[in-house]
Amino acid sequence: MRWPPLSLIFRGTSVMKRSKSSRRWLDEHVNDPYVKQAQKDGLRSRSSYKLIELNEKDKLIRPGMLLMDLGSAPGGWSQVAGRLVGEKGRVVATDILPMDPLDNVDFIQGDFTEDAVFQQLLDTLDGRQPDLIVSDIAPNLSGVAVADQASSMYLVELTLDMARKVLKPNGNYVVKVFQGEGSDDFLRDVRTSFEKVVVRKPAASRPRSNEVYLVAKGFKG
Repeated sequence: MRWPPLSLIFRGTSVMKRSKSSRRWLDEHVNDPYVKQAQKDGLRSRSSYKLIELNEKDKLIRPGMLLMDLGSAPGGWSQVAGRLVGEKGRVVATDILPMDPLDNVDFIQGDFTEDAVFQQLLDTLDGRQPDLIVSDIAPNLSGVAVADQASSMYLVELTLDMARKVLKPNGNYVVKVFQGEGSDDFLRDVRTSFEKVVVRKPAASRPRSNEVYLVAKGFKG
């Protein structure tokens, strides 16, 4: 089955009405210690600290490895990963949104479910298989809980499909999942392809958010 384009998930949702919830989010963002720390540390987003913590706990990234970042813009995770893999490693990143250049990162803009973009990714990999695939991908929220959950599950299913196509045997996979309808089924599906799967809630993840991260190790190939 061919997946519908990712643009359908994002189209028309980039402008949020100034509701009470959006004002609350803006207030939280301005006063968020992780936002302030990211500015001090020269990091592109507060989400960088989520990957840093996951890496410290699960020893995911090492110098010289090949890593793929799905849904990478604005580059918070790619920036961290690029520093950790170093000059002898490489990060292959992709997003439908633009992303400014980063050291040790090859960025491909486009919908990775489209044949042309997928081929670009394969060309960039040049016959190699990633040691690790990470994804902090999420749709822009519409405010309709059922629709937002369905959109988020659609996206994470795409990342798992990509992992099954290109990940190195015994490789690892990290993905953000919003707990709700479909998330338990997705967790069970991930477990069929990996030796070990744990659920993490990094400190940088806002307490009221229902996001968690699945850290899957030992891809069965």
